Amino acid sequence: MKISVCAPSYRRPKVLTLAYLPFCRVYVDPAEAAAYRAANPGAAIVECAPGVQGNLCRVRNHILDREFAAGADVVVIIDDDMAEMAYFEGGKQIHRLETADFLWFIERYSVVARELGAYFWGVNVNPDPQCYRDCSPFSTVSYVGGPFQVFLSGGECRYDERLPLKEDYDMTLQQLNRYRVVFRVNKYFYRVKQSEQAGGCASYRNLAEERRQLELLRKKWGARIVRTDTSDRSHKAKKKRGVTFDYNPVIRPPIRGI
Repeated sequence: MKISVCAPSYRRPKVLTLAYLPFCRVYVDPAEAAAYRAANPGAAIVECAPGVQGNLCRVRNHILDREFAAGADVVVIIDDDMAEMAYFEGGKQIHRLETADFLWFIERYSVVARELGAYFWGVNVNPDPQCYRDCSPFSTVSYVGGPFQVFLSGGECRYDERLPLKEDYDMTLQQLNRYRVVFRVNKYFYRVKQSEQAGGCASYRNLAEERRQLELLRKKWGARIVRTDTSDRSHKAKKKRGVTFDYNPVIRPPIRGI
């Protein structure tokens, strides 16, 4: 099985992911390639085609098309600031997925995904042990976050370039709509610095743009599927709870599954 592990990166020359996965291929703008190579000696710095950078979804589509055209069976797209992958085991104790085991992990669960008829899989989006559903270690209709997404050859879905801040929600829904299954391994999760660094999506992320793309996502899939998350997690008495707004939606696909 030919596995390609790739990370799009923009205005972040020091790629944190390479400390964990030194074999990761980092896709960058041609104008930034020299700075990336200087900051990451020996790393596989891949120049995007001219005009591709500037839109995360366009870069991710470029990676998928280019890597599959080169013969990849599996393409893993991860964030450029991934510190590690980890997993729950033995009374929900947390263990690090070692670098030497990473490709084995990808191959193992890609085989399972293929057997289920899925062309797309991922892992838990939260390191909180309460989110590890030990009675259902796999999910088939749950959201798969953008920091770690795995695509199998033959899949036809590509990112919607209108939604660079909501691309993971949209991709999950696209895959469910097309193949009726998204495979998620709830035992594993990732550690990244989402919304904590300059560069990347931070160069155009703000509340107004988050709201605009949330509305666009809702118009695309419908308000019954894409819902605004106004839940209050403060554990206050119900009458004392305030109205909150989270720019990350709740998705409710009308498909039976786990």
